[in-house]
Amino acid sequence: MITTIELGDFLAHSNTKIKFENGVTVFVGDNGAGKSSIIDAITFALFGQHTRKSNKGLIKRGANQGFAKVGFSISGKNYEAVRKIDSKGSLSAKFSEITKEDRIEIAAGERKQFGESMTNEVEKVIGLDFEKLKIASIVQQGELNAIINAKPKEFKELLNAIIGIDKLDIASEAMKMVNKEFRGKIREKIGYDDTHIEILSHELEKNQKEVEDAKPEKNQLEIKQNQLQKEVDSLRDKVETESPKIDKINQLELRKKELLTYAKEAIHEIKREISENERKIHDCKDCFEHANLKEDLELKIQKIDQAIEDTLKKIQEMTIQTASLKEKQLLASKLQLKDNKCPVCDSHVEKLNPLFQEDHLKNELTTLEHEIIEKGKERDMYNQKKEDFLHKVQNARDAEATLRAHSITNKEELEKIQKEVEIKKQKIPLTNNGSLLEISQIDTHAKMIFESICKLESETEGFDENEFAKLKRLVAEKQNYLSGIHQQIGAISEKITKSEEQIEKIQNSISELITVKEYIVKLDEIQLNIFSRDGPVATSLRSWALNTISVKTSEYLTLLNTKIQRITLSEKARDISITCYSKSEMLDLESLSGGEKVSVALALRLGMASLLGASNLNLMILDEPTTHLDAERKKSLVGVLSQLSEISNSQTPMQFLIITHDTEIFEDSSVEQIYKFESTEQGSLVTAL
Repeated sequence: MITTIELGDFLAHSNTKIKFENGVTVFVGDNGAGKSSIIDAITFALFGQHTRKSNKGLIKRGANQGFAKVGFSISGKNYEAVRKIDSKGSLSAKFSEITKEDRIEIAAGERKQFGESMTNEVEKVIGLDFEKLKIASIVQQGELNAIINAKPKEFKELLNAIIGIDKLDIASEAMKMVNKEFRGKIREKIGYDDTHIEILSHELEKNQKEVEDAKPEKNQLEIKQNQLQKEVDSLRDKVETESPKIDKINQLELRKKELLTYAKEAIHEIKREISENERKIHDCKDCFEHANLKEDLELKIQKIDQAIEDTLKKIQEMTIQTASLKEKQLLASKLQLKDNKCPVCDSHVEKLNPLFQEDHLKNELTTLEHEIIEKGKERDMYNQKKEDFLHKVQNARDAEATLRAHSITNKEELEKIQKEVEIKKQKIPLTNNGSLLEISQIDTHAKMIFESICKLESETEGFDENEFAKLKRLVAEKQNYLSGIHQQIGAISEKITKSEEQIEKIQNSISELITVKEYIVKLDEIQLNIFSRDGPVATSLRSWALNTISVKTSEYLTLLNTKIQRITLSEKARDISITCYSKSEMLDLESLSGGEKVSVALALRLGMASLLGASNLNLMILDEPTTHLDAERKKSLVGVLSQLSEISNSQTPMQFLIITHDTEIFEDSSVEQIYKFESTEQGSLVTAL
């Protein structure tokens, strides 16, 4: 049971402390006095949950922080739960066990990532979480009357919510999501889900049909390919056989050009050699005659040189004699006889020595001068001959030099060159008519080229370049056709391969999807039978719940001392009907008095709470249960609440918190624990009545 509630700057409460006892506690006061804040205080302190929009809205206006503290006892143990919140939204919490000697902390805060949660510890102690506590222990405004006044279908929905069958909708949606996610994963894995089996089957048939149609077409193309390949191979063999002839023809033309080019160069060389040899013959023709005279001429020159020398000596001697004679003549002119007397000794002489005779000396001088002239002419003659001989010797030397320059040593060599010239002159005219055979006679190299030409002509005999070109075009055409067939076969093979791969893939997919479908069918069956609110599980659960509520409600009605002895809840189609029984007859709800209806409503609510096992708090909170009740029914409610006090004093005491603004209805009641809530400037003021 709840033992204490303490609020500090929480909602409308500045500083409120309330103590509780067993039985019924009534909170009375005007609207806005802070009565319903007690419910938010209890749920916030225990679970951190409330009905306000935000945590900051729990702090009293003008305060920086607020707190809610709840003390409660379970099975002889006392506990305290407190939660604080500041203006920044920061939360702190602590859950403790209170003993006579000490305060033992059980949990603090909500660090769930570290496995620390005060809420979890509170749930363990109380035995219910926030959602179940709301259903089991808190009856919001209007819910009490709704149980009685609700239409059968609405009552069924209320029952579903109370016993948790409405959670089957969540489970059903979760199951649908499981199916959807499962299908999604299957689609991610294989690209399809179980809804595509029929489509895949058609696709499989389509691919199988394509393979069946493609294989005969492929076989026909392969036969055609083999035949055409043989034709192409045969034609290629011919091309390979004939192809070298193209090269040989090209070689043949090159050889012919080579021979003509060589012949042209060779003829030019022959002409050059002929010209050179003719020049050599011309230069050397008379050289041997001149050269052979050299020794004789040199000997004659030596003799002439000797004669010239002798002549010069003789001229010199006569020149000397001339000089002597001239002296003697001068002397003779001085030695003239006078009267036959010697001019020297003056002796008588008949005549002078001829050596002293002037006439004699004059004659001698004239003769000698004549001889000198003659000897000069003789010398000139020798000099002229020498010049002639020297010229001839020079010609002889030039002839020798010419012979040496042309490497000619004898006339036989010159005659040989003459014969070679004649032979080469005979070859030159033969090359002018263009006959390769005649050209080949120029020399051995020309002959070798000509033999190569003859061999190539023999090897290419009968070759037709036009026919060969046609053959190559035919090979190319057939090869192109063959390539086309290759491509067709490739395309068909690829098509067959892809189709077979697709067939295998589809077959595997269908096989897997069949298993998937079986699994999903089972999941659908589970959803339909277990999670559907109208399925067997929900129906069975409602049937059990209705029976259990009927029994519990009947027990509470017996305790409330009404004429109603028993109540039965039954499900018909989509509705739930309530049937009341006295000791002797079945009673219609409409025939019951206001007090009896309230008793039935409370008994039903208690029965529903017990269905959930209630909480270890054994707490029931009724928020504004008198709303929309007339005076008679309000009076009946007070009577029932008085009886609830007796129930709370039974072996399994129940604690009831009644929140209402109708203060006057409790003035003459037997309910003793009543707190009045008033709104003041400092906040809610709570006083015990």
